[in-house]
Amino acid sequence: MKFLIAPSLLLTTLLFSCGETAELEAEASETSTINADLEMKSGEEVDRFADIQVIRYDIVDFDKLTIQQKKLVYFMSQAGLAGRDIIYDQNNPYNLEIRNAIEHIIENYDGDKSTDDWKNLMVYAKQIWFANGIHHHYGMNKFTPKFSQFAFKGYAKETMAKISNEAIDIIFNPSLAAKRKVKDASQDMIVASANGFYGPGVTQKMVDEYYDAKADPNNDHPIELGLNSTMILKDGEAYEDVWKIDGKYGKAIEKIVFWLEKAVDVAENDIQADALEKLIEYYKTGDLTTWDDYNVLWAKSTEGDIDWINGFIETYGDALGKRASYESIVQITDFEASKQMSVVAENAQWFEDNSPLIESHKKKEVKGVSYKVVQVASESGDASPSTPIGVNLPNNNWIRQEVGSKSVSLGNIISAYDKAGGPGILNEFANDEEEIALSKEHGYLAGKLHTALHEVVGHASGQINKGVGQPAETLRNYASTLEEARADLVGLYYIMDPKMIDLGLITTLDVGKAEYDGYIRNGMMTQLQRLELGDDVEEEHMQNRQLVASWAIERGAQDNVIERITRNGKTYFNVNDYDKLRVIFGELLREIQRIKSEGDYEAGKALVEDYGVKVDQALHKEVLDRVKPLDLAPYRGFVNPILSPVEGEDGEIIDIKIENNQTFVEQMLYYRKEYGILD
Repeated sequence: MKFLIAPSLLLTTLLFSCGETAELEAEASETSTINADLEMKSGEEVDRFADIQVIRYDIVDFDKLTIQQKKLVYFMSQAGLAGRDIIYDQNNPYNLEIRNAIEHIIENYDGDKSTDDWKNLMVYAKQIWFANGIHHHYGMNKFTPKFSQFAFKGYAKETMAKISNEAIDIIFNPSLAAKRKVKDASQDMIVASANGFYGPGVTQKMVDEYYDAKADPNNDHPIELGLNSTMILKDGEAYEDVWKIDGKYGKAIEKIVFWLEKAVDVAENDIQADALEKLIEYYKTGDLTTWDDYNVLWAKSTEGDIDWINGFIETYGDALGKRASYESIVQITDFEASKQMSVVAENAQWFEDNSPLIESHKKKEVKGVSYKVVQVASESGDASPSTPIGVNLPNNNWIRQEVGSKSVSLGNIISAYDKAGGPGILNEFANDEEEIALSKEHGYLAGKLHTALHEVVGHASGQINKGVGQPAETLRNYASTLEEARADLVGLYYIMDPKMIDLGLITTLDVGKAEYDGYIRNGMMTQLQRLELGDDVEEEHMQNRQLVASWAIERGAQDNVIERITRNGKTYFNVNDYDKLRVIFGELLREIQRIKSEGDYEAGKALVEDYGVKVDQALHKEVLDRVKPLDLAPYRGFVNPILSPVEGEDGEIIDIKIENNQTFVEQMLYYRKEYGILD
């Protein structure tokens, strides 16, 4: 699970990822001669277009790794990038054709580049690169080109770019492929969604019936049905076209496997090597039992400095939460930061035992929970250019329960966000100077701790009743929203617990108060800047935050726990009683865990639809009006440092060079040349 919880201070304008950030100095390590010219550029702006700001992150202390570790990082980064094209096709079947044509035009057009048409084409290209396709990465709506169809056809003809009339229609006809993912239970969400997870003619009814027939609620070790295939019609019947080395996406997967096989030879230990070999087997066979076997090995592989996320993992891109997007993150342990926060994982059983859950919904034995702060070395697929700042995996519930899970906080990503941040959104939406002061003093630590609690304790907590199926089967299209709300609520409940002081994680509960202020402020107001006026909330993390905040306000109305204030025509939300708010968060956590444990679809649907979807339109307009003068980019993402091997006279790799100077356009065209594998 990617942790995309709203930050409580500066990052509310950024990714709505896991934690608040404040000043965090990144100390440059001693570097080798090869990397002596590597300048620390964390947070430096690379590009700004539409609603996007692109920045840089640094890889700190890379030169402290051994050459074998550097090779492992390099090989895993290459494996990740080899699958980059897959996410484009998953997001829409025309994405690769459109992207490849536009990249060909950009590389080969020698005409007038001062015209509005050309400038707007460049913005459109950048939007596609950032979103991995023609639909917004967060809002899911198709981008509207601001260049003319006549001009585009002229560019294509002059450069001899290959693009079909059908693809041109997709670009310019607003009624075609209008939204990548539609989360509206009143529609056939499969037919209405423009992603590439389902073929022509497939309906939601077909999908539900297909997996209802396959699901076995009494299976103690169920696979994640549908995770790694495109569902198509074959002879009029639903059929899974599996993503594997001799199947769909085979050309890209073959290259992924090529690099994974090299990584096996430089693994840090036997269990790492075993996990990599099992991942290779999975890519070759497409077998989801093998995927589970890999995840068991990966979850147990907690020794070593290097780790990775690679595969078809998160299902947020599918309206039904079954099919997973390709992603890759390569990471290096930040030992000092990890040591500081390891106490959360060490006390996972205490958190479970003392939670407000119904006793039968608590785990009697929390197993294999680990937490690390890491330095990201490379990202690809669904993790790039827009990235999470915290991840907890594996997603399969039985593995979490029997084996455990690994949680990471992406430290250098958080640092980069922080260095690029600013206080404008806080000053505009905080109720008073006391709230601002709390956030400035404690917001960074509050977000960091909430991230840890969400990932390590939240996603690892609770258990499903025996005989109840997996959430993707029982809660269906509401499963992801409810799971993120559940994990958020665990973090919110415990961040105001005196145990945090006893564990040495904080020195004052003002840290929790800062998080409560920011969470309500974001859930009710600041996240609305990401929506077009009149839109419902469809993205799962946004639904989760609004659900939690609006439910808490309603629940505490009689005691005025959270007060809505209007002052000089502006709306503010003020927490009057933090202790009572904590009780309310506990009550909602208990109910959502009950829904998950019992597979109560109707209750889950009611929570999401009643509290998480509809927007107060007057408040939404007010938020948009207040945000506009701040001139903030609602979304941020990254270019990646480039890792390049340095070879000795015998052709052996003797070092890995890091370069961090590419512009966004340069990097995307470089990726086209190096990793453009699928047609």
